[in-house]
Amino acid sequence: MLRIRRVEEALAEKYAEQQMRCPMHLCIGQEAISVGVCATLTNQDVVFSNHRAHGHYLAKGGDLKRMIAELYGRSTGCCGGRGGSMHLVDLDVNFLGSTPIVGGTVPLAVGAAWAARLKGDDRLSVAFFGDGGVEEGVVHESMNFAALHRLPVLFVCENNNFSVYTPLKERQPNQPIYKMAEAHGLTSWHGDGNDVETVFNIARQATQAIHNQQGPQFIELSTYRWREHCGPNFDNELNYRTAEEITTGMAACPLAKSRKNILAAGTQSMDQLQQLENEIDREIAAAFEFALSSPIPTYTDAVGKVYAQ
Repeated sequence: MLRIRRVEEALAEKYAEQQMRCPMHLCIGQEAISVGVCATLTNQDVVFSNHRAHGHYLAKGGDLKRMIAELYGRSTGCCGGRGGSMHLVDLDVNFLGSTPIVGGTVPLAVGAAWAARLKGDDRLSVAFFGDGGVEEGVVHESMNFAALHRLPVLFVCENNNFSVYTPLKERQPNQPIYKMAEAHGLTSWHGDGNDVETVFNIARQATQAIHNQQGPQFIELSTYRWREHCGPNFDNELNYRTAEEITTGMAACPLAKSRKNILAAGTQSMDQLQQLENEIDREIAAAFEFALSSPIPTYTDAVGKVYAQ
């Protein structure tokens, strides 16, 4: 979680330099979900993400240097510098992709699970999406299809209470999201998305259930998005959430809670945690150096990567 947080803080700091020419959606405050879920997966399990993909990509083991290079539009990027922040992929760890289309990767995850079933592969498929994704018809179609065929797919809803600037209460009736999944015949779970141990325990039970042929599983995890929907700012210029709400949301920091538990358990000291942060910062600095020293894609690089020439 610390690594994801420090990476995104560095991105937020450097974004103002205007060298990353792509929209950027940060998951600061939501790191426990990607870490807790991906800690239960194997390398062969496949993951699909959405527009807020940095945490999922890194938690699955995606290459940091290639991710940073992608945001800078360099040819060494994970998509050759053509996709930017919202189009990440790392086939080496089976992070099969992210797109900005809300709910767009959910049917892809179900398709990957269907393919695994047909091939007899012992792998599961994971789809990360936000509470706004539940309002897309394709998500409900995907859950229905997965339940009908009992496919090895895990649906993970990161409920941060906002779809861009609109709170959940103004978009959906007062009912738990995970109950909607139950109506489709999925086994559903709900928990605190700011507690990495809670996330891990729920995800472990859900993935074990899938491997035990108990059908697809749905997890709703409550969390809070610290920064704006798009961009690095903390600003609340549109006044769609109160200062008190922001303070309360940030008080549930998953890193602070995890650090407190680690220190209380005595598994690591404050000096060890500081040393770890220093190592992470050096890794991040090297990733930015790699990205900025990488070449910009040329017209030649595009050959073979277009539908028509």
